[in-house]
Amino acid sequence: MASNATSKSVRQSVTLPAKLAADVRRIAKERHLTVSRALVVLAERGIHAEAEAKAQVESSYHKFMAASEPEQKQAAGKELLRAIFGKDSIAEN
Repeated sequence: MASNATSKSVRQSVTLPAKLAADVRRIAKERHLTVSRALVVLAERGIHAEAEAKAQVESSYHKFMAASEPEQKQAAGKELLRAIFGKDSIAEN
C-alpha cells in the first residue's frame, strides 16, 4: 500500500472534526511529517487494520464451520464472536 514514485496521486479535500484535526497535527509534529503526509500514513494504517480485521473474521468463521466436536465448536464460536464484536464481547467466568 505504500506509494512509490510511479504511483499517481489524487488531490482530495476533506473536512475533519476539530479534535481529529488537532490529533493529526500533533502526530505530524511528533513524527516530523507534513499534515498531508500524516493523513496518508494514518489512512494507510487504517485500511491495513480493516483488512486484517476482515481476514480474522473470515478465518474464525471457517474454523467455526469446520469444527465438529462440541468443545471445538464452542471455542471456535467464542473466537468468532470476539473477531466480530471485540475481545471484551464475551464475559469470562
